[in-house]
Amino acid sequence: MVHLHEMPDAARNRLVNQDLPHYDDVECVAGPPLSERKIAIVTTAGLHKRADKPFTHSLGEYRIIPEDGGMSEIVMSHASTNFDRSGYQQDLNICFPVDRLRELKADGKIGSIATNHFSFMGASPPETQEAAARDLAGILKADGVNGVILTPV
Repeated sequence: MVHLHEMPDAARNRLVNQDLPHYDDVECVAGPPLSERKIAIVTTAGLHKRADKPFTHSLGEYRIIPEDGGMSEIVMSHASTNFDRSGYQQDLNICFPVDRLRELKADGKIGSIATNHFSFMGASPPETQEAAARDLAGILKADGVNGVILTPV
């Protein structure tokens, strides 16, 4: 992984000096005990099913990863010279902890697992993600999801 001081000036300045949107503060809301929650995974690892269209940088889109789908069919289209994918290639749970989530369910630590999980492409400008994030929030609510594991990459 590249450190900021190792990046070319233009790339470093674009990353460090980008304008970020402002969001109003929203208080956290108490929910049911973890043992009663329905949990989904949301990642920015650029993961998708092999048959899905690969991500296009900066489009503000997400992909659906069905809980009951074959995890061996998950691929990563997030590519960057500044990103080491070797950990993901050895263990999907590095960025998409689906096996850990299933263990929590089996141990009775969580109530249930969502029907679908979701992946965005990381390193995209926040303003391109907002509409998709709002859409996804509606889908999660409709599925009764009341807990999310966020895995930013």
